[in-house]
Amino acid sequence: MQAKLQRVRVHLLLAGLALLGLVAGQPALAAYPERPITIVVPWGAGGGTDATGRILASLMERDLGVPVNVVNRTGGSGVVGHSAIATAAPDGYTLGVVTVEIGMMHWQGLTELSYKDYTPLALYNADAAGLQVRADAPWQSAQEVLDAIKAEPGKYKASGTGQGGIWHLALAGMLQAAAIAPDAAPWVPSQGAAPGLQDLVAGGVDLVTCSVPEAQALLEAGKVKSLAVMSAERNPAFPDVPTLKEATGLEWSVPAWRGIAGPKGMPPEVADRLVPLLKQIHESQEFKDFMAQRGFGLVWRDSAGFEQWMAENDQTLGEVMKAVGLAK
Repeated sequence: MQAKLQRVRVHLLLAGLALLGLVAGQPALAAYPERPITIVVPWGAGGGTDATGRILASLMERDLGVPVNVVNRTGGSGVVGHSAIATAAPDGYTLGVVTVEIGMMHWQGLTELSYKDYTPLALYNADAAGLQVRADAPWQSAQEVLDAIKAEPGKYKASGTGQGGIWHLALAGMLQAAAIAPDAAPWVPSQGAAPGLQDLVAGGVDLVTCSVPEAQALLEAGKVKSLAVMSAERNPAFPDVPTLKEATGLEWSVPAWRGIAGPKGMPPEVADRLVPLLKQIHESQEFKDFMAQRGFGLVWRDSAGFEQWMAENDQTLGEVMKAVGLAK
């Protein structure tokens, strides 16, 4: 009889443990992670988002003990990759690099996705826009570029991201601040800064607005030159590049940013495992050196701080996009 009662107690204990795991429809988690993790990058290989995503994946892999694979999912001005992150199973095995475009795409009518469709984990980077031209371009300053666009509207083409993306907004806002029509320099959409810069070097476009770090390789190769950075201060990694205000007197500034997030509804256990790890990586000398060598700005916000950042950014970008006619 006692043996039978003992068996009943064991069965009840096991059933209770199973029920504890079924919170909000989520199965009980074994020790996370048990299998490879995928990090989705919504932009092309070779760009700044790709580079930072890959160093994070490499450093995460060391600690987690499982492969952390980066997959580039481009298209739709960032919609394809951001959708892949948001619609993945919320089990912690598909994460992604969420970028500033998530606060812009829904204003354009490209998607209904917003920051509310994600589990934010950490904001790790923010960079200001820069103005890049070919090394053999006739302009020696940002003011000369603005004067040329104003003198011949429609002649000079620009690129750096998809239609209505953050670097497009950087250009449109700069032109508006200079009392020039935002479409006076026609925008040629690209799948990120890297292909936009390649088009610039090839002569397909005349200027590219993207962060200066994204143009670093071509700057060092002597193929492009950066004429201004759209921020309050110069980038310490590129001290010779003046601010837009220094070059033109304009106060316009706009940053791009990058953070790690997963689909909405991820189990708290996953965030509890990943957020401290991401902070540890962010504070590591290896990550700091990587970011400094490429001129990427270091910013840290944990889950709550990142969510607040995205909410405020969403509102601000919406107001700016409406002002320049890019919102639907």
